[in-house]
Amino acid sequence: MDHFALKDGVMHAEDVPLPLIADEVGTPVYVYSRATLERHARVFRAALDGVPDKLIAFAVKANPNLAVLRTLQQQGYGADVVSVGEMRRALAAGIAPAKIVFSGVGKTRAELDAALDAGIGQFNIESEEEGLELAELAAAKGMEAACALRINPDVDAGTHDKISTGKADNKFGVPISEAGQIFGKLAGQPGVNLRGVAVHIGSQLADLAPLERAFEKLGELVKSLRGAGHTITHVDLGGGLGVPYRKGEELPSPAEYGAMVARVTADWGVSLIFEPGRVIAGNAGVLLTRVVRVKRGINDPFVIVDAAMNDLARPALYGAYHDFSAVEPDGTDMTANIVGPICETGDTFAMGRECDRLRAGDLAVFRTAGAYGATMASSYNSRGFVAEVLVDGDKFAVVADRIDAGEIMDAERVPEWLA
Repeated sequence: MDHFALKDGVMHAEDVPLPLIADEVGTPVYVYSRATLERHARVFRAALDGVPDKLIAFAVKANPNLAVLRTLQQQGYGADVVSVGEMRRALAAGIAPAKIVFSGVGKTRAELDAALDAGIGQFNIESEEEGLELAELAAAKGMEAACALRINPDVDAGTHDKISTGKADNKFGVPISEAGQIFGKLAGQPGVNLRGVAVHIGSQLADLAPLERAFEKLGELVKSLRGAGHTITHVDLGGGLGVPYRKGEELPSPAEYGAMVARVTADWGVSLIFEPGRVIAGNAGVLLTRVVRVKRGINDPFVIVDAAMNDLARPALYGAYHDFSAVEPDGTDMTANIVGPICETGDTFAMGRECDRLRAGDLAVFRTAGAYGATMASSYNSRGFVAEVLVDGDKFAVVADRIDAGEIMDAERVPEWLA
């Protein structure tokens, strides 16, 4: 459920009509609903009532906007980060260092050092080499870093290849067949407290079965590690639960996920960490855009909007689907190709899409754009960066300014020898 709905024939975000935001902020613009973020945070937490000891750490990569992070911090959420930049955002949003988990396969020495100084709660180690480097850095500071070893369970999540992270040939984690040996080597290093294991097999999962297989493998590994004399107190189960992008799409609910987790982990005797991202933020945002013009096509007309693949990259990257609808529908439909103005054929949001009838100047929204939207934006074609707005009841605020092409160009220099 989200808080974007028609009221008197006009789409609103909570109690704010979207045309008001378009008039005051311009388009394209991301619009987030605080009520939706808070509702999803509560629903996910309630789904895990059967897990007595847990930390829910929002996957910052899904939406790193400071206002979004502060909203979730106020719901008691921690943060899963994959760069020092994301870590600094989490800290700036008021998330306690102890609630920050640092994941990611390519943490640099400088990032490890900064995270140690920040006193984060856990490092998810992705390789033996990373673990040894962290141990060296921590020992030199007289510190002991809390860590979990990320395991690659070789489980196919059944999702898009580019967001699959748990198959043997993916770059993440250590092979489960080598986990015992690597864990034993790292556990003996001064500077690290290797207290558990972690897993994350992919994003936008539409089936709980792959997750359950991965968790069962992890449970067997926990038993094996304990049998070898290691103390296991924490297990990170990652994220990945999918959200419906199409009307009527049926996906596992947080409640079903929570029940499966409680059943599989009942005898583990550990503190569990979860890293939800899309399931919290996805349906909490839309990309509001204006129709530039409608162009005749050989088959279907092209509805050209002012949003583009630099603003919302998912369709170009993954062939992703986003529901597209008019802000003020007149009750009639059309079949159209929805495209942006970028000089790339890949700047296509949909082909042959049944949608509300649209004309030049009309407003429309791409739904379920609150995750992996603005955070993946670029300035391709020198278009600048899209603005972001947070709605709270009947008020709204710009929470990320539009950065125009001129501001970006101001950061560039022509060397003296070319002047």
